[in-house]
Amino acid sequence: MNKLVRAAQTSQSLSLAAMEEASRLGLREADIDHLFLALVINDQSAGHALRELGIDIDSARLAVAEQHNQQLAALGIEASFPEAGQIVFHETDGYEWSPRARDLIAKSSGKGKAGDAAAVLRELVAEPSGLMTDILDRLGTTSDSLLKVLDESGSPAGTTTAAMKKVKSRTAGSVETFVPAPIDDVWTLLADPTRIPEWESSIGVVDQTSQDPTPGTTWEGTAPTNYPNGKPAKIKPQFRRRSIELVTAHPPGTIAWSFGYPDAARSNPVVTEFALTSTIGGTQVQIIKSWARRRGWRRLLALPLRPIEKFLVWISLFQSGSAISRIFR
Repeated sequence: MNKLVRAAQTSQSLSLAAMEEASRLGLREADIDHLFLALVINDQSAGHALRELGIDIDSARLAVAEQHNQQLAALGIEASFPEAGQIVFHETDGYEWSPRARDLIAKSSGKGKAGDAAAVLRELVAEPSGLMTDILDRLGTTSDSLLKVLDESGSPAGTTTAAMKKVKSRTAGSVETFVPAPIDDVWTLLADPTRIPEWESSIGVVDQTSQDPTPGTTWEGTAPTNYPNGKPAKIKPQFRRRSIELVTAHPPGTIAWSFGYPDAARSNPVVTEFALTSTIGGTQVQIIKSWARRRGWRRLLALPLRPIEKFLVWISLFQSGSAISRIFR
């Protein structure tokens, strides 16, 4: 993968997770501690290395909170940081990086550096304030131990990339994401039609939910009337109604849903497949979205839009993966 693309997608995924963590505390600025929390749940080698050392999102959050409270006490301030609540990033706006976090991420893609999550973690460990040294100490490890595990784990190339491919007259895009929850819990979420709106942003409500979720069963859904931030969603009439079909289900490993627009005559159903694998600290989820390949003159007309199409597919996959992870945090 192109270094620029890898750096941009790494920055996007870490920014979202870090700012989600900041939103739990009512903050609008994400700092290096929130960046560390984002790396803990990252699906690249940086996240693997942290989790191999027994660091999960709960222990990392606790260590960060304890470190901040100790810093306040050392200054003679009798106070504590706000108690954490639910993630509200997707319902609010106005978030940004702190200057030192922004500079750190920029350095990770500088000359001779990969720009991936591992590069960001290396810069974070070397950050001169000593905050990461203290946090890692609370987590029972050291910077040297972390870097050793990171070196041994290698640096898998961009698992967050939407790989476009053609299979049996269909075009597909895929990404992988890490979810900090047991595989059975993730399966329960993805197999429940009533919970589809939690991870599929184009659906607001699913009707006929009393039906048993068996392959071949169909449901009807409707597009959301409002975005999570409360703003009204402008949806064309032909795209308001959705058809939802459970295509296949093999618990707890794979499941696939098909989403169509019954009122849009020329639209193609999109199949969303999930492949779940247990891993250290949670579940690795591969998400694949596929649709029928255009034919004839429509295919030729679409060729110049290929880069835009790839970007839009990546955004859609990224949003679904992020939503699933957020549910368990």
